[in-house]
Amino acid sequence: MKHHIKKFLKRMTYTIIAMLLVFVLIVVLFVNLSPQFGGKASKEQQALYKTSKNYKDGKFVNTNAVKLDMSLKDMTTSLIGYFKGQPNTIPKENIEVTKIDSLNIANYKGPTRFVWFGHSTFLLQINNKTVLIDPMFGKVPAPLEQLGSARFSKELPIAIEKLPQIDAVLISHDHYDHLDYGSVKALKNKVKHFYTPLGVGVHLEAWGIPKTQITELDWWQEVAFADLNFVCTPAQHFSGRGLTDRTKTLWSSWVIQSDTENYFFSGDSGYANHFKLIGDKYGPFDFAMIECGQYNKMWPEIHMFPEETVQASIDLKAQQMMPIHWGAFKLAMHTWTDPIERVTKKAKELKVNIRTPKIGEVFFIDDIKEVSSSAWW
Repeated sequence: MKHHIKKFLKRMTYTIIAMLLVFVLIVVLFVNLSPQFGGKASKEQQALYKTSKNYKDGKFVNTNAVKLDMSLKDMTTSLIGYFKGQPNTIPKENIEVTKIDSLNIANYKGPTRFVWFGHSTFLLQINNKTVLIDPMFGKVPAPLEQLGSARFSKELPIAIEKLPQIDAVLISHDHYDHLDYGSVKALKNKVKHFYTPLGVGVHLEAWGIPKTQITELDWWQEVAFADLNFVCTPAQHFSGRGLTDRTKTLWSSWVIQSDTENYFFSGDSGYANHFKLIGDKYGPFDFAMIECGQYNKMWPEIHMFPEETVQASIDLKAQQMMPIHWGAFKLAMHTWTDPIERVTKKAKELKVNIRTPKIGEVFFIDDIKEVSSSAWW
C-alpha cells in the first residue's frame, strides 16, 4: 500500500512540474512572440542611450534614488487589493461622454482647444495643428483584456477609426495605459510624426511606424515642429511592458509651446523637485495637465497623491491646472472619485485654478468659469 501511495505521489509531482514548465514556456513564448510587448533596442541604439546622463548600467534611472521594487508583503497586499472587490473603485454606472465628430476636428481653425479622453489621453488643437498626447483608446490597459479592468466608459468621444489626420503624437512612456498597441496600429497611417522619450521609438518601429516618422528625445532636449516647440522634460517614474524590460526605455513629461502659449503635460510621475526645475526653466505655464490618480502608500515615489498634484502646479507656476490619470481605469485601490474629490478640495484651499471638464468636452483656456464648477462625477 505504501509503495502504491509513494508511486502515486511521485507521479503527481512529475505531473505538477511538467504543468509548471508548460505554463512557463507558454508565458515566455507569449512575451517574446506577441507584438503587444513591443521591440528591443539594437546595439547601435543602446550605444546612443549611453550618452544620456539618465542611462546607467544598461537601464534608465531617475534623478533621485527611487525604490521601484515592492517587498513580497506589499506586492501580495497590492495584488489582493487589486483583484478583491472593493467598494466604489469602479463607477456603478457607465460614464457618459461628450461626443465629437471627425469634421469638427478636421475643419477646426480657431483658438487653442483641448479634448480629454479620460485618464491621460488628450487631443490638442493649436496653431491649426492637431496633436494627440498619450493616445490610449483601448478597452483595457494590459497586453490581454483578461489581465486588466475595463474602461469606465463604454464609448469614447470619437472612435479612433474616425479620427482625421493627426499632425503629431507625444508619448510620455511605454506603460500600457499610455502606449497602446492597438491604438498605435490604428493611428499608423494618420500621424505625420511621433515624439517619444529615448527608447520608446523601438516599440513604434516594431509596430510598423517608419523610423523617419519617429523622434526620440532625452530630458531637456527640444525639437521644433513647424511653428511649435516640444520639450522633453523630466518625470519620476519607470517603464516596461514585459517581464525583463523594466526601465529599458525612458519616461518623461512634455512642454508644448507656440509663440504665444505655453502648456505642460506631466505624464506619470511621483512628486519631486523636477516640477520646480521645469517651472523655473520653462514656466509660467498657461495650463498644466498633471497626474492625479492610481496612487498608493506602497508606491509613493512613482505616483503623486492629489495634494501633491496641486503643489506640483504651484511649482510649475501654472495659471490653470487639470488633474489627469483618473476617470477611465482602475489601476489602484482607491475609490474612483477619490482623486478628483481630494484634488479639488486642496486646490480650493490653496486658491489654485483647476479645470474639471467632462470626458469629451471641448474646452478653451479662457473659459475657466464655465467648466471649473462642473462636478460631473
